[in-house]
Amino acid sequence: MSVLTQTLLTGTGYWNSLAWILGIAVALVIAYLIWARGEAGWKAGTSQTEPFISGNPEPQKRQVHIPSGNLYWGYLEAMKGYYERIVPLHTGDLNDYMTWYLSVMITILVLVVVFA
Repeated sequence: MSVLTQTLLTGTGYWNSLAWILGIAVALVIAYLIWARGEAGWKAGTSQTEPFISGNPEPQKRQVHIPSGNLYWGYLEAMKGYYERIVPLHTGDLNDYMTWYLSVMITILVLVVVFA
């Protein structure tokens, strides 16, 4: 028991395992009390799980989906020249990506060594 009550001084603070155990116990009791006050009548799989949209029926998922092309239209339009050149380079092959990564890193390393 004396090991639990000892305090470890670290120079910038202290560590007391009993204080931590007590703090965690108090936090768990508070969490339990909050949980116990929750709504007991809630049932999963009923209309209670549906989102409340001010009494309006929930629309179909396809009707509320916003494609990324609509969200980023201005950005994509401004960067069209860049994307026309860069998209064909994205093949989905990890070997291609690693080749690009290593090529860029070697180029940067050579520039740093030569100009440093």
